[in-house]
Amino acid sequence: MIRTLLDGNRRFVAEVFDRDKDFFAELTQAQNPTVLWIGCSDSRVPVNTITQTKAGEVFVHRNVANIVATNDWNLSAVLEFSITHLQIPDIVVCGHYGCGGIRALDADPGADRYIPIWLINAQKAAKRVDRRLEAEIGNVDPETRHRLIVDENVRLQLEHLQEYPMVAAALGAKRLRLHGWVYDMASGGIKVISSQDEAT
Repeated sequence: MIRTLLDGNRRFVAEVFDRDKDFFAELTQAQNPTVLWIGCSDSRVPVNTITQTKAGEVFVHRNVANIVATNDWNLSAVLEFSITHLQIPDIVVCGHYGCGGIRALDADPGADRYIPIWLINAQKAAKRVDRRLEAEIGNVDPETRHRLIVDENVRLQLEHLQEYPMVAAALGAKRLRLHGWVYDMASGGIKVISSQDEAT
């Protein structure tokens, strides 16, 4: 696979880079993305592919289950750079159906040490869905429940995002909008869970 990656890069240079050198030369000078994408690390959800965007258009942060943890220094730095320096006006939190991280909420952690700790940040989504099912709908099949938890986890992570002071300040100043999306691998489409046309 490593050789495949290097061969792919050589094809990229020959078939893409060399044909659009002016575009890539501009990218060496500065980046001006207009969206911060907080998504899952899953290899089946390539941001630029599913949104048909080019290099330089989307600033990306990915982790297991598209989680926004308020004690994550990596994400904190991404948010600070995005909002303060790049002045990005839109943040998308994008989950996806079939997410292994969300499925792991119900799994025996076995010998895993770090994954269960990380997923504490998504546990509330599963609990909310289960309470709602118990009160309103009753039992549903496991896949339907999974999809409901994926949707709810996006809503939950948007809540976590607003706990960051820099995000709250940018929202208050109407310099930022938050969006919650879910990618469906089966259809290739993106479902809008939550969207702010104007920050509140």
